[in-house]
Amino acid sequence: MTMTTASTTEPIAGTPGDIPEIDALAINTIRTLSMDAVQAAVSGHPGTPMALAPVAYALWQHRLRFDPSDPIWPNRDRFVLSNGHASMLLYSILHLAGVRAVNPKYETTGEPAVTLDDIKHFRQLHSKCPGHPEYRWTSGVETTTGPLGQGIATSVGMATASRWLGSRYNRPGFDLFDYSVFAICGDGCLMEGISNEAASLAGHLGLSNLCWIYDNNHITIEGSTNLAYNDDVATRFLGYGWNVLRVGDANDIDRLEHAFQIFDKTSDRPTLIIVDSHIGWGAPHKQDTAAAHGEALGEDEIRLTKEAYGWPPDAKFLVPDGVPQRFQELVGARGRKAREDWFETFDRYRSEHPELAREVEQMQKRELPDDWADTLEPFPADEKGMATRVSNGKIINLLAAKVPWLIGGAADLAPSTKTLITDPEAGSFQNPHGPGEGDFGGRNFHFGIREFAMAAACNGMALSKVRPYGAGFLIFSDYCRAAIRLSALMEIPVIYVFTHDSIGLGEDGPTHQPIEQLASLRAMPGVLVFRPCDANEVLAAWRCIMPMKHEPVLFALSRQNLPTLDRSRYGSEEGVARGGYILADCDGEPDVLLIATGSEVHPCLRAHDTLAESGVKSRVVSLPCWTLFERQDEAYRHTVIPPSVRARVCVEQAATFGWERYAGTDGEIIGMTQFGASAPIAELQKEFGFEPEDVVAAARRSMERAKGGAG
Repeated sequence: MTMTTASTTEPIAGTPGDIPEIDALAINTIRTLSMDAVQAAVSGHPGTPMALAPVAYALWQHRLRFDPSDPIWPNRDRFVLSNGHASMLLYSILHLAGVRAVNPKYETTGEPAVTLDDIKHFRQLHSKCPGHPEYRWTSGVETTTGPLGQGIATSVGMATASRWLGSRYNRPGFDLFDYSVFAICGDGCLMEGISNEAASLAGHLGLSNLCWIYDNNHITIEGSTNLAYNDDVATRFLGYGWNVLRVGDANDIDRLEHAFQIFDKTSDRPTLIIVDSHIGWGAPHKQDTAAAHGEALGEDEIRLTKEAYGWPPDAKFLVPDGVPQRFQELVGARGRKAREDWFETFDRYRSEHPELAREVEQMQKRELPDDWADTLEPFPADEKGMATRVSNGKIINLLAAKVPWLIGGAADLAPSTKTLITDPEAGSFQNPHGPGEGDFGGRNFHFGIREFAMAAACNGMALSKVRPYGAGFLIFSDYCRAAIRLSALMEIPVIYVFTHDSIGLGEDGPTHQPIEQLASLRAMPGVLVFRPCDANEVLAAWRCIMPMKHEPVLFALSRQNLPTLDRSRYGSEEGVARGGYILADCDGEPDVLLIATGSEVHPCLRAHDTLAESGVKSRVVSLPCWTLFERQDEAYRHTVIPPSVRARVCVEQAATFGWERYAGTDGEIIGMTQFGASAPIAELQKEFGFEPEDVVAAARRSMERAKGGAG
């Protein structure tokens, strides 16, 4: 449809000064699509898209290096909408820019990522426009956002990955990776504590390829930020070591472009652009109110607002002629040239650096080198054994030698989690001009005591196609939960290594002894939680998870030594790939099942021998990953845990919640019903009933109950 707007000799609605008429038309198209979509859904947030339309437009049209026809080309700039409740801002741009859809095989289909029909069905079932942007659901969405603060924290991981990729793969004449990361955030994002962790880390690392755009609108759901928030944001970020810029009016395209130019010239620190905006710009009666932020405007208000924009008041979902073409003229043409130049460069790079080029290609498809597992030899049987955190560290180093993009670190706990890559050439990832020793090519990341930011940054790194791991104590997984949940929601293969997995950590006591964490993490859809019983179960778990492309994995590993089992006597650790397996058995059907994970498998094995001496037939089942076990067919699950055997003992040094499914009505669960204690491990084992004799006694009680209930 063709429509007339104000003359460029007068201020365009919402934009100080003179800008091309088509640009004002495009900005107002973003605004009106957002209003109409929220009104149709009678749900959503129109105010922020209305206020930030000029900001997003200026960024996409005049700065962002992004090709709508290929939204996943490797060196594109990343755009993150951290205040994901403003999702219609992003969906409108994806539609108007003509972003193409990408299928699960990383192939561009040629279909639109967001159709006008999707926008008309905003927040409705199967629409590509859900309430908050979702990665893998809507092409062009770089990360799932919504929980405030996590988008900006994830952007730190993306910027980090850009620096690491550039350090490893760029060569003279071949700048393969130098992309920038832009994130729009609001007051809510900066109130959340994760913003402190993430901004502090980014400032320390000097990530000059990172730009946050802060929508300073002074409004949250409850009303004015004066109710709860009056931080001096500029001073705060100067303290983090950021470059801080200010644009006094979100509608001022010229000043926005100038700010982006300063960002481009800043080479030693990240940039924060504080943009003053009026939420719900143009809404005559709801400007600067919480209602404009969290509710549909209403038909009457929309008519008045459209009139203020010089828009046909009765038009709905109007995309005027020329607006999509304007996006193709600017971001489309610039992005297409950048992408074509990149692939031409990569073709030459492949000729001169074939091995490195092969790595890049494998990474982009989440594939592995052909020989990735060649050095993974079984650990010899050893009664003394080693802590699973130790065997895990050895395996990480074996894998790191074969998979160069396996990178990661700990939240200040690498000496305890044993997650350091010890190759002298691995080095530490640091700002080469900062206080730390290292450079952007280091493979060991020092996240500091910032567990939440570590997990979110690992999400950003995984979204950039490297294979990251983050480590800490299992008790501190609570600090990471929200980011782990997004790993699962996005289906990205982040690896979380959590050690000190039980009361077995001993003297540090109940503040550090995890109890409820295993149950709650197992309840999270899509997360594979592994609690291995010995070094070879750890090894088998890594063999299982490394080829996975879409599953986040969490290891729960012991501080204390655990025997390395003699697999000629016990079941093969290959059963780990099925989540659970028979570790020790008897002739014929067992009288009782002993089911455990991790360190508690070993008292079950000793109880198995004791029971056998008295003529009781038992079976020991190791169940290191419940989720994988539940994915197996019923025949296999019933082979391992026969329904006919009702006498069962389930043993785990954690909350008993969830074990009912395996214990059944006649079984017993030996677990934790309180928060542990501070004492040496041997005393704790006795105090809380995890000795082999406790398992034997529970087995006999369960057998009696099953016998009494039989028939």
